[in-house]
Amino acid sequence: MSAVSAEPFLRHSRFEKPEFVRSRRKAAVTLTTAAPIKSSSSFSCCCSLVPRRKILSNASSFPFPNLHRVITLAARASSTDTALAESNSDVLFKETFPLSRTETTEGKIFVRLDQTKAKEKEDQWQQLTVGCSLPGKWILHWGVSYVDDIGSEWDQPPENMIPPGSIPIKDYAIETPLKKASEGEKFHQVKIEIDPKSPIAALNFVLKDEETGVWYQHKGRDFKMPLVDCFLDSGSGNVIGAKGGFSIWPDTLASEGKDSSSRSKDPKQETRKVEGFYEELPIAKYAVIENSVTVSVSKCLKTAKNLLYLVTDLPGEAVVHWGVCRDDAKNWEIPAAPHPPETTVFKNKALRTMLQANEDGNGCSGSFTLDKDLVGFLFVLKLNESTWLNCMGDDFFIPLPISSSIPAQSIPGESEGVPVSENTVGADQEVSHATYTDGIINEIRSLVSDFSAEKRQQTKTKEVQESILQEIEKLAAEAYSIFRSSTPTFMDETVLESEAMQAPKICSGTGTGYEILLQGFNWESHKLGHWYMELKQKVEEISSLGFTVVWLPPPTESVSPEGYMPKDLYNLNSRYGNIDELKDLVKIFHRKGVKVLGDAVLNHRCAHYKNGNGVWNMFGGRLNWDDRAVVADDPHFQGRGNKSSGDNFHAAPNIDHSQEFVRKDLKEWLCWLRKEIGYDGWRLDFVRGFWGGYVKDYLDASEPYFAVGEYWDSLSYTYGELDHNQDAHRQRIVDWINATSGTAGAFDVTTKGILHTTLEKCEYWRLSDQKGKPPGVVGWWPSRAVTFIENHDTGSTQGHWRFPGGKEMQGYAYILTHPGTPAVFFDHIFSRYQSEIAALISLRNRNKIHCRSIVKITKAERDVYAAIIDEKVAVKIGPGHYEPPSSSHSWSSKVEGRDYKVWEAS
Repeated sequence: MSAVSAEPFLRHSRFEKPEFVRSRRKAAVTLTTAAPIKSSSSFSCCCSLVPRRKILSNASSFPFPNLHRVITLAARASSTDTALAESNSDVLFKETFPLSRTETTEGKIFVRLDQTKAKEKEDQWQQLTVGCSLPGKWILHWGVSYVDDIGSEWDQPPENMIPPGSIPIKDYAIETPLKKASEGEKFHQVKIEIDPKSPIAALNFVLKDEETGVWYQHKGRDFKMPLVDCFLDSGSGNVIGAKGGFSIWPDTLASEGKDSSSRSKDPKQETRKVEGFYEELPIAKYAVIENSVTVSVSKCLKTAKNLLYLVTDLPGEAVVHWGVCRDDAKNWEIPAAPHPPETTVFKNKALRTMLQANEDGNGCSGSFTLDKDLVGFLFVLKLNESTWLNCMGDDFFIPLPISSSIPAQSIPGESEGVPVSENTVGADQEVSHATYTDGIINEIRSLVSDFSAEKRQQTKTKEVQESILQEIEKLAAEAYSIFRSSTPTFMDETVLESEAMQAPKICSGTGTGYEILLQGFNWESHKLGHWYMELKQKVEEISSLGFTVVWLPPPTESVSPEGYMPKDLYNLNSRYGNIDELKDLVKIFHRKGVKVLGDAVLNHRCAHYKNGNGVWNMFGGRLNWDDRAVVADDPHFQGRGNKSSGDNFHAAPNIDHSQEFVRKDLKEWLCWLRKEIGYDGWRLDFVRGFWGGYVKDYLDASEPYFAVGEYWDSLSYTYGELDHNQDAHRQRIVDWINATSGTAGAFDVTTKGILHTTLEKCEYWRLSDQKGKPPGVVGWWPSRAVTFIENHDTGSTQGHWRFPGGKEMQGYAYILTHPGTPAVFFDHIFSRYQSEIAALISLRNRNKIHCRSIVKITKAERDVYAAIIDEKVAVKIGPGHYEPPSSSHSWSSKVEGRDYKVWEAS
């Protein structure tokens, strides 16, 4: 068997979110840094510069592995701090560098096509088995090509072929998890039954390891498994099952030794199906192992020498290959003795020191004493003969403070009259920087005091409290941005001061907190051909129902009539109506005080022309991009851009947002929509496809009143059962919000999924997490959570993930009484549920429930869930009994329906 490589395509380069800490020791300001975090450890912090919550331990992706990025966060006390404390010197520099190394594990992909024996011969089905021998959480991402549509994009298979537990991906593919054949085995497999009556020409698939986010293909393309002979001569090289698997040629041809090139190409020849085959393909899994190395620098107060301490969590016996430099040229030199124990000279150019094992057995460390006139410490790490670790392709460089830049300090026990160094400019600049940021922090504390005073006075002005909270968030974001742009304290002081004094532009995109959102269309709305005119007749009613924001469908020319396959972004004549009708609709909504969101599809765009290879990746219209605008790792469209910073959407060319011309054009387009149409904000489609940092760029430019992203992926299941703990799922959504710097919210898919299982199985205990908080995004970051129970994808005529039938009002009773920004689906408000939903909206507005309201869960049992919100509203859902406590309030029932009830405090 010939060797076939299964090539991995890395989707993410994961770095953790920076979190900054100031450490005040006399006159010095310490910027503490650390590397990617491998677990959700808890961290303590002097001042939380981003809203304090668990989410910050696991942060947004940074998509450029070749771009050096200083990452900082508050670290717990370690052996590093202990060693430096013993020197009786301030920590002048401390930085933790990420160390990434790759371990390779080899295995096999098995593909087998059999005839199933349970069927009669005349109706004999086929069974495809795809397996993998490597450990992992494997997903088969697959679709089919039909006989009468050869050469087209992927399509979804017939429903009777889809295995249980599968998830549809838009309208073109299926994702099915591979499962172990039996407990204790490493081998994972999935079986697909193929209906002989279905006109399927081929199956296409790729394997995805969800643990690493890596996709495995065949010779750089999708695996293609033909079921009929018309694909045998495709010449693409990615066909499997052809060798020894096609028993479709007449025996006479086979006996004469004729190959496939000698057979007839008569198009009228009968299409014959493959009978069966078995093929093994080698696969290599590359696991990225994350470690770190922390380097701290201090000054010996007696000798003025630099004391450098290095500690790493690398396993085994790590060696530091190191030297020093005396100028900015960074030429390696061997420093004067003494050297650390177990140090050898390497070719008279560098030193090699074996690091000593840490006392706790976790990693190793070493101490270095360096002369005061040195400029820098250079090093790389050697784990074994084949593994060397450096800093993004370069040597690690640790700048050393020279004596003149460090203010002299009195040595304990000596006279305080010792004169300080004459050159104190650096210290003055540092104090200036610290004073500026101290001012921001003091403002935050003052606002918190104002808020506390309001509460002590029992003032009922919620608007004042909300205004204070919003100001705190803005100031926190400003302080965070300043710290993020900071550099080590002894770098060029003029640069440091100029960076510190630049106040960043704040644009939240999160509204006032009192928004109630309506999705103003469904999957069928385009069929009228004049949806804008139809919706125009409902503006008065929508406003009177209490909605403050309406989300309109994608406005651009689109290959698909629903609008989610955009082509010419500046052509706003769509199946929903023309540009003039759209502008008129927006104006009418504005007259009624309703904000309008545009549905912006930024992840992908359909091409106008084919390139020289016949691939659709050349664009026309005002934004006439070429294939540089398409990501390089989507094999369907052969882009010449960089690799995707997210998950690819295979039905259209995925746009490469790392290209400056792309970002410039998209920012201009969004600003044009704001000005020309009057949109107040955005609903952002398929934001899993690109880094959230680009979203921040687009929102900073277009300055929306409100923005929300669709980050939709699968929740966590074990043996087909929804896990109670969905922290990993909501963490991914929160990571995306963090990547946008909190400028956008996200749909709370976690809450929707938990409500599904809760209501379907009568397991209301699921609505409280391990800490007694709401279990979705709304429990972690409510001001950025847009809660919903249905939309055009999950419900309507698509029904990809329909809410449990007959239980919709329990869902609305939950999201319309809880914090977060609730979103109501068009099909529900214009249905028999209208009066009940309207009553809940009225109650929410009357009691000023908002996105940051406080939830106190009072009951979460098998058959009932109950909570009190802001001590004003009580709600229960489920068939079980509940009455709110009468000790502090008297309660009156206001809204009631099947298995739900809502009370108001009087």
